Amino acid sequence: YSWLYAKKMGGVFRLRIEDTDLARSTEASAEGIVAGLAWLGLDFSGPLVYQSQRFPRYKEVLDTWLTEGKAYRCYCSQDRLNALREHQVAHQEKPRYDGHCRDRTDGDVRAPHVVRFRFPQDGETVVDDGVHGRVVFQNQEFDDLILARTDGTPTYNFTVIVDDWEMAVSHVIRGDDHLNNTPKQLQMLLALGAKPPQYAHIPMILGQDGKRLSKRHGAVHVLQYRDQGVLPEALLNYLVRLGWSHGDQEIFSREEMIEFFDFEHLQRSPAAFDVEKLRWLNQHYLKTVPVSRLVPLLEEQYTRLGIAVSADVSLEQVVIALRERCQTLSEMAEKSRFCFEEPVFNPAAVAQHLTDTARTLLTELRAQLATVLWEAEAIHNCLKAFVTERGLKLPQIAQPLRVALTGDTSSPSIDQTLVMIGQARVLARLANI
Repeated sequence: YSWLYAKKMGGVFRLRIEDTDLARSTEASAEGIVAGLAWLGLDFSGPLVYQSQRFPRYKEVLDTWLTEGKAYRCYCSQDRLNALREHQVAHQEKPRYDGHCRDRTDGDVRAPHVVRFRFPQDGETVVDDGVHGRVVFQNQEFDDLILARTDGTPTYNFTVIVDDWEMAVSHVIRGDDHLNNTPKQLQMLLALGAKPPQYAHIPMILGQDGKRLSKRHGAVHVLQYRDQGVLPEALLNYLVRLGWSHGDQEIFSREEMIEFFDFEHLQRSPAAFDVEKLRWLNQHYLKTVPVSRLVPLLEEQYTRLGIAVSADVSLEQVVIALRERCQTLSEMAEKSRFCFEEPVFNPAAVAQHLTDTARTLLTELRAQLATVLWEAEAIHNCLKAFVTERGLKLPQIAQPLRVALTGDTSSPSIDQTLVMIGQARVLARLANI
């Protein structure tokens, strides 16, 4: 949504890696974010900003605030804070810091301490939210949040306001789990003398069980959907409709998303992630994008599945035959495995369709297939003539032929199946039935 709005308004979309928690942040996770955005085609402007590289700048702001009295050093031990919390919980009070060090002047800066923001103790903070409208917070509900930990590393709420200010961020679109952080950030932006951005807080995505989406619901990283054979335009199309609407329209091009996107139609209620809806959308794109676009992506799926691709199998023909029958490229690769590997026979299908009579017919058919032009129409005409001469119906030869070549009774139309497998491999398999 941030990318869409930036494009719609002729603005810029910035990317910032918020990695101040050094214990939890890794280079691999940052690389995954960049790779995921690149796969989706969500380009960003300006340099990639790493907060971990800006610690000296954050310290400058902290030192200024300490001098100006907008922040103070807190020397409370963890034991005192734990005891305070236990007392508040026992007396059914909201757990919060009690300002014990707020006016302290005798602290030793060399002693262990955190730095806290001097939050206003009265009045209210108003958030004019792009989704929720006017949201009012009473300042007395907030304590003096920590700006820097005892090891000196800055905290999230502090670093983001410094960065938003210095990166000239005008709009922030994020999950509504951050809504309670916004009054804290607004007060700190006022302390900086900065103009706050426009905020829009959108509902969190839920799983089908109504709980917040997590790894127990399936893929948790965007590139996992790529590896499963989902197309980026399908995932974008699905996500844009998950929390926003434009009438009853379901299918959107990237250009339409940019043109139609607005805050007014962002939903206030959380939506559930529906994997089947995503797969349905993905099948739509599999059926509509150029075959040439899908071929290299299908090859990647074969590699993931350990399927060795043969040069004599036309991947274009595989795509054409299966794009109407598959919802992901991974499924397409799995369903075309018989083109490259010897079939694994379903005993029930063999018993039902590969009778002695059927085997005799297939041997006779093999001789005719050896001379036919290897394209769907010619193969279809060959099969039709074969059954007509023998007073049979097409399924009486098509199903035995399908089982002999694929191992089971399910595949694309029989002429397409033969085209996919290739003439040499078809003749070889029929010679060994």
